[in-house]
This record gives sequence, structure tokens and C-alpha cells, in this order.
Amino acid sequence: MEPLATGILPSQTIRSYVFGDTRRIISPVPIDDNQIQPASIDLRLGHEAFQVSASFLPGHATIGRKINDLLIKRISLDGSAVFEPRSVFIVPLIESLRLPSDVSGKANPKSTTGRLDIFTRLITETATEFESVPKGYSGPLYLEVVSRTFPVRVRSGMKLNQLRFIRGNPPTSDGRLARLAEKVNLAYDDDASPIDPRIERGLSVSVDLEGNGSSIIAYKAKRAIHPVDLDSAIDLDKVDWYNVGEFWDIVPVSPTKDHTLQPGDFYILASRERIRVPPAYAAEMVPFDPSFGEFRVHYAGFFDPGFGFGIEGEIPGTKAVLEVRAHELPILLEDGQLVGKLIYHKMAQIPQKVYGRAIGSSYQQQGLALSKQFKRGVSAGPMDSPKDAILAPPQLVQS
Repeated sequence: MEPLATGILPSQTIRSYVFGDTRRIISPVPIDDNQIQPASIDLRLGHEAFQVSASFLPGHATIGRKINDLLIKRISLDGSAVFEPRSVFIVPLIESLRLPSDVSGKANPKSTTGRLDIFTRLITETATEFESVPKGYSGPLYLEVVSRTFPVRVRSGMKLNQLRFIRGNPPTSDGRLARLAEKVNLAYDDDASPIDPRIERGLSVSVDLEGNGSSIIAYKAKRAIHPVDLDSAIDLDKVDWYNVGEFWDIVPVSPTKDHTLQPGDFYILASRERIRVPPAYAAEMVPFDPSFGEFRVHYAGFFDPGFGFGIEGEIPGTKAVLEVRAHELPILLEDGQLVGKLIYHKMAQIPQKVYGRAIGSSYQQQGLALSKQFKRGVSAGPMDSPKDAILAPPQLVQS
């Protein structure tokens, strides 16, 4: 019997984990096929949440024991509940796992979650690190949820994070990525012309502060007013619903093509490069590299097979929308400055599903875009088509 291919498991294998004779993903509530993405599965919030006094990893203790030690209050999610900013919640997920001995997992927030500045991290029993599922894990899954800026309304069944499965330990290297780049254009400019990728510990990604035809280079989240108005909470089930100006300030293009990130502020920016991920690969944005500066880039680091590529290479790249938060110091960010690295991982097989509108992907061929809860009345690039007028005009933020 030939050994199974190593790499990230594709949609058809994930589907067999859900619906096959030997079920690896267990759920008391039927799993919908639309939870299965090209290289991951969306996980659902369970029926209750626990507000706790601190983030934790269980280590040798059980998660239940840790929750009891740190519990502030228990909250039902069967109707809906508001998670206030900067509070820590632990939510048991509906799905649990029974993985094969050679398969591990890696989790990340969904794109919409990251763009709302909602920090999520997967926890397993006996975990010593977040977002990681060890090979052969059998047991429940929990999600730590911290909304950093906005009060958000959540309910059972919502999908805030996603989980990839990896068979074996497939290698990654700049040499492999360079050979791929010789065969396939991995980056384009705004004129749909291929550009030579910068490859050093992954594909280098830089920030666009020129706007490239738009007067907007970023959105900056408005900080929540204290005490928090629960009626102003963003309902995560809403689509094309909220006025941008009530929650975001616009950052216009600066004559000097730069902008100073202020500590504690949260920004949505876009990459200069239009990124491509061929269907035989999946990619991940490295969230923080000290060599780039004191800021974190990208909560939602997964890039699916077909992102900016399509099925047969018909798409000349898609901008990476960057979620950026400065840490301790003001940081001067300049046009073209490196802000992240994309690591490309081989798929075990080409997925039957490929990222794009045909499977309901929200951000294929995007420009600078907020999450889907916000109206599209403020255009920040040629890919944004306004549908609704903005009733509360966003304020301009000067560099």
C-alpha cells in the first residue's frame, strides 16, 4: 500500500472526515457542506461561553478546571450575547476531533473575524500552545475570543475561526518557493503585470500607502466609548448593514506616502502586491516578525488554494488586506515597506473546491475592503462597487 501524500489536506479529504465511514470530525449538530473550504473547515461556536479573568493554556490541567478557577460569568449563546471589548471569553466549539496518528491541525481566525479586530485562538485539552492540534488528537475544541475594539454580538453556530489539517511534516523552503515562482507568477502589480517576487523566508509582502488611484489608503477603527453601549454592538450575522463612518475613520493618501501608526490603534491596509496562490498550494501570512518593526500584521493568516489565481490562472492576483496593530511605540510606515511574509505550503492533493465567488468566498479580487458587515458606500479601490450611501461620513485621519 502506497503511503498517503503529505501536505495540507484538501476539501475532499475534509469532507470524508465529516461524512465518511470513519468520522474524524465529530458533531452533535449536522455539519453543513459550506463549512468545508478548499483547505480548511469553519468551526462553530457552541451553546455557551465563559468569561474568564485571564487568557490561559491548560497544560497538565483540564480546560474545565482552568475555566472554573478563572470564571467571571457563564453566558448562554442560544439567543445572542454581546462580547465587550478586551474581555476574555472561552467558548466550547460544536465540533470535536478524532484525528489519525499522522495528522495534525493548525487554526486561524476567519478573514471577517480578523478585519473586525477580533482575536481568536484555538485551545485543545493539555495544550501548551495556541492554534495547534497535535497529531492523533482526540477530544473537544475550545475557542478563546477577545474583541479588541468593538462590542460584538454573537450566537451559537457562528463561525469565527477555521482549522487546517496537515498530514506528516511537509517541508517548506525558499528554494522550493523560488522554483514555483519560475513556473507560476506569484505576484502582480496594479496594472496586471507580473513582478519579480522577493523571496526570503517566504514571499515578502509590502504595504500600499500610495492608493493606486484611490484617495484612501487605510481605515482606522474608532475606539469604543466607555461605558460600552451594548446597543452599538456589531452583529456578526449582518451583511452590508453598518455605516462605515460609525465605526471607522478614513486615512487619506499623504503627499509623503507614509503614515504613523499609533500604539493601540487598529488599521486595515492593503498590500502593494497582488498575491497569487495556485490550487496545488495554500499559504499563510506570518503574523509577526520582529525585523519588520513593533507591530502585528494579519490575525487571519490563511490564504486558500486559488486565492488571486482562480482555477486555471485566470486572475492576475488579489491584494492581501492587512490587519495591523502597533504595539508600544508610534511607527512610521512608508509606502512599499515590508510588513509580512507569505509561507507557501504544498497541498496533499489539489482541492475539488478552489477559493472564489463560486463557493461563496467573500474577498476574491478585493481592493482595500472592510469586513462584509459594513456597507460598501466608501470605495477604496477599483474592485469595490458602491451599493449604499454612507449616512455617517467617516472622519479623515491626518498622517
